[in-house]
Amino acid sequence: MAYTRMKKLISLVILLILGVFYAFTTIFPKSESSEITFPLTEELQGQVISLDTALFRYPYRIRVNEERVVIEDLHGLDCFFHLFTYPDFRYLSSFGQRGQGPEEMMTVDDCRWLGKSFWGLDNIKSELVRWDFDESRTQMLRKERVKLDKETFRAFDFVFYRNGSVLIPNFSGDTRFCEVNKDGKLIKKWGMIPTEDQEALKEMPHAFGQGWSSFIDYSPKSGTLVAVTQLGEVMEIWNTKKSSHQVIKGELGEPKFKKTQDYAIPSGIKGYNDVQVTDRAIYAIFAGLSYKEMLGKTQKGMNVPEGGKTVRVFSLEGEPLKEYKLDHSVSGIWVDEQVGKMWALDVNSDEPLVEYSIK
Repeated sequence: MAYTRMKKLISLVILLILGVFYAFTTIFPKSESSEITFPLTEELQGQVISLDTALFRYPYRIRVNEERVVIEDLHGLDCFFHLFTYPDFRYLSSFGQRGQGPEEMMTVDDCRWLGKSFWGLDNIKSELVRWDFDESRTQMLRKERVKLDKETFRAFDFVFYRNGSVLIPNFSGDTRFCEVNKDGKLIKKWGMIPTEDQEALKEMPHAFGQGWSSFIDYSPKSGTLVAVTQLGEVMEIWNTKKSSHQVIKGELGEPKFKKTQDYAIPSGIKGYNDVQVTDRAIYAIFAGLSYKEMLGKTQKGMNVPEGGKTVRVFSLEGEPLKEYKLDHSVSGIWVDEQVGKMWALDVNSDEPLVEYSIK
């Protein structure tokens, strides 16, 4: 009898340990697919919108908040952000001064609106910076900076998540995400890279963290979190309200890279470039370009456009709905479903802003 009780106790302890491990590694049950077939493909012709300004070196992200829009310049000379009216894109001002001073940014990797405030991520300084409007709503005033916990390790993207926390892809590779509070302190790490080569992941997590580097977005209304890989053809969808996790791998598969110590050298394809989760759907720019082919063209002096010419549309549950084939190769998008417009940034052009109708 005592022996039986002991066996039950040991089994219970093992289950508890496994439960804790599971909670910190996956959080949500996972389902996986390996085929992406879109029932509809539509070719779109864009209208180039003149911004009447030569502000940009590398227009990378576009973020809309009611009647204001910010365009992020990844390699801005003087400032990283430029404020315009929306939807007519009349230039108002620039902010996010570049430099090494305490009130300046050394780099910018992503940006988001939170209510009326605008936030930017400085990877080198490892901090989030907040700006608010002045009274005229034509200038953005720097108000706050939040130092990120060292555990976040080279933050390149972020979203405002549940209960006021900030979610950051974990570049170190030992988990999928780092979640920090409003003060930048680590709350927890969770999720695992869904590679089929788990043994290699354990041996070289940093290389996998780089190889699986992803762009993310989150919709608080539906509780949908999406991550898309910069290499390969992998999309992950978490529904925080239903506690589900789906991995969608296309025919080009997982990110492919050569593992050299703690570094990942791309050897497969250039994958996704940006992702937006709206109230209705998921929109993602996909390139699908072979690094071998791109290198060959570059060596021959041929131009290889930045970005991608395909925008994939999925339901919030991950069902493929439609593919848009664009006449421009774009790096960032903003979809306004209410007016049936998609704004895209073509970094290859002197006139980077392109308007598409998606009605």
